[in-house]
Amino acid sequence: MHRMVYLTAKKYLPGAIFLTAFLAIPVFSQQDEPVIVRPGAPGQPTKQLPPSTRATLPELSAKDVEFMQGMIMHHAQAVEMTALIEARTDNREIRLLGARISQSQSDEMEFMMRWLKVRGEPITMPVRTGSHAHGSAVADHHMMPGMLSPAQMEDLRLARGAAFDHLFLTGMIQHHEGALVMVSDLFDTSGAGQDAEIFNFATDVDSGQRAEIKIMRTLLGEKP
Repeated sequence: MHRMVYLTAKKYLPGAIFLTAFLAIPVFSQQDEPVIVRPGAPGQPTKQLPPSTRATLPELSAKDVEFMQGMIMHHAQAVEMTALIEARTDNREIRLLGARISQSQSDEMEFMMRWLKVRGEPITMPVRTGSHAHGSAVADHHMMPGMLSPAQMEDLRLARGAAFDHLFLTGMIQHHEGALVMVSDLFDTSGAGQDAEIFNFATDVDSGQRAEIKIMRTLLGEKP
């Protein structure tokens, strides 16, 4: 019988990052059960595994979970900021940029929520206790890198026209730079960022937000 069996192959890269690739290997068996083959490393033989072999998720890092939970809240504020654009400016470039940010970050929030749910983790971060706690999860999350303060958000809501454009661009640059700090912190934490989905996602966040920062600096008239 000809079956297609999917296996996970891991490749070791510098920095202890494991990337996961799914290989489709056609195998033949005269029995009803599939033959599961794990490819060996370069120069090494393949290994036949028992039919009961099941795929498993990579080992979970607490920092991975914290990163996803924090980035959901971080993205949510960016989407909130873009929702203010339509009623406050006619600037075409700002409107196009806002639509791009809103769509991409909304899609990424859905991905992060699915990632957490599959692993049985809560979507929101627990409220921290101690000297920095303010009595609510929302207040605590405003301490994440780059997030606008309540006063900054209020100024943005009250602004119109060119004043709004300036506050939006400077605020979103601050916000994006905070996301870059969060990505850097993830990869600087031992054992974190090794899950292939998180590695690819965080890398995309880093490159995408760097590109948008350049666009916003150009709109502000700053030199690259």
